[in-house]
Amino acid sequence: MKKLALSLMLGVAVACTAFAADPVKKPIVMKLGHIQNESDLWHLGALKFAELVDAKTKGEVQVKVFPNSTIGNDRDMAEGLQIGSVDFALIAGVLGNFEPSIQIMELPYLFKDETHLRKVMYGPIGDQILNNLLKSSDIRGLTFWERGPRQLTSNKPVNSLSDIKGLKIRVPEIPPIIAAWKAMGTNPTPMAWGEVYTGLQQNVIEAQENPIPFIHAGKIYEVQKYIAMTNHKYEYVLIAMSNKAWLKLNPQQQKAVKEAAVESTQYENKLVFEKSDNLLKDLQAKGMKVTKPDTTEWAKQARTVHQQFAEKYGIDLYNKIIEAGK
Repeated sequence: MKKLALSLMLGVAVACTAFAADPVKKPIVMKLGHIQNESDLWHLGALKFAELVDAKTKGEVQVKVFPNSTIGNDRDMAEGLQIGSVDFALIAGVLGNFEPSIQIMELPYLFKDETHLRKVMYGPIGDQILNNLLKSSDIRGLTFWERGPRQLTSNKPVNSLSDIKGLKIRVPEIPPIIAAWKAMGTNPTPMAWGEVYTGLQQNVIEAQENPIPFIHAGKIYEVQKYIAMTNHKYEYVLIAMSNKAWLKLNPQQQKAVKEAAVESTQYENKLVFEKSDNLLKDLQAKGMKVTKPDTTEWAKQARTVHQQFAEKYGIDLYNKIIEAGK
């Protein structure tokens, strides 16, 4: 009996030692930030991405989503990606301030249509841009999401280029966009998205431009009455990741994150395609009036700044993008 008791005690001790040596592994928790609110398609796409990462890593990697610029505006988050204080972020053209070749993608009236944009984003040109971003800034672009074309909202109906002369329009802090709107005769004012609603409400600015889902989610219909369907820029956003965060993951986890990015892209792009028309109808139901100006002259004026940015940031890349649209 004594031998049996001793054996049992030894067995328990060994089991306890083994348990202590192999504790339950804590998940890697990562932060994903974006500037939109919880009703926006970006947020739904971000939640899908987080869900997919959790499933594909069996809970080893968990992504917490922070909307509403709660961990910073676009520039703040991009800087956070560089130093590793932010793990993931949804950022678009502001990344051009960190990788110059992205500035070319920001030129208004560069893309003919969404088919042209897709051919660039999801082909060798897109891969080249993502490689440039990683090398220059240590920010890893996982993939592109579509956002729909940008439209102009204002306090007055816009039917021609003369209607926007001197218009004080909010634009993102992106040099090609600022230059193009100046060429079109407006007074562009760089401003963080989180300040736009108040800026319009207080008449600090008179107009802004964004895709329909952004306009709807941002409740621009409460402070603007008109939408001009200008389609001046076919839009994208990057699921960007800190390369420092990437290197913390093992190869299986990296593979899972990349797969989750691709699958969430399919989900997000489908949402944009299915919902944009209905969101525009809802904006009209909420009182916004839609105009459809002939933008031939708009494009002609905007393209007067193309060459200077192409020469500055990559004439070969610019020519490849133009060629892709033929």
